[in-house]
Amino acid sequence: QVHVVQSGGGLVQAGASLRLSCVASGRPFSDLTMGWFRQAPGKEREFVAAVGRSGVNTSYADSAKDRFTIFRDNTKNMVFLQMNSLKPEDTAVYYCAASTVVGGKNYFARALAYAYWGQGTQVTVSP
Repeated sequence: QVHVVQSGGGLVQAGASLRLSCVASGRPFSDLTMGWFRQAPGKEREFVAAVGRSGVNTSYADSAKDRFTIFRDNTKNMVFLQMNSLKPEDTAVYYCAASTVVGGKNYFARALAYAYWGQGTQVTVSP
């Protein structure tokens, strides 16, 4: 069993930056692929970014490229999502997720790849 706990988020103005943090426990952290997803009101949960076990391989949704950065610190069992140049359309509940399976980038862009999820954190970007 993997326990995932998130922190960060809040209310910011457009153009601001936020960093979300997530800590996972219960399995060696370097065994986990980590991802971030988000869900806006009335919309389906969507992929934001993922990072492979070593931290070298990353993937992003088109909406996150060039503005968001996912990175991890395997010594602290943590993964981060640095969000810059935030836009009102980034407003959503953000979820951190962990996966123990092996797969490719396309697989980890899907929510079903992840068995373990954080509690969600609200990010609100005002115009």
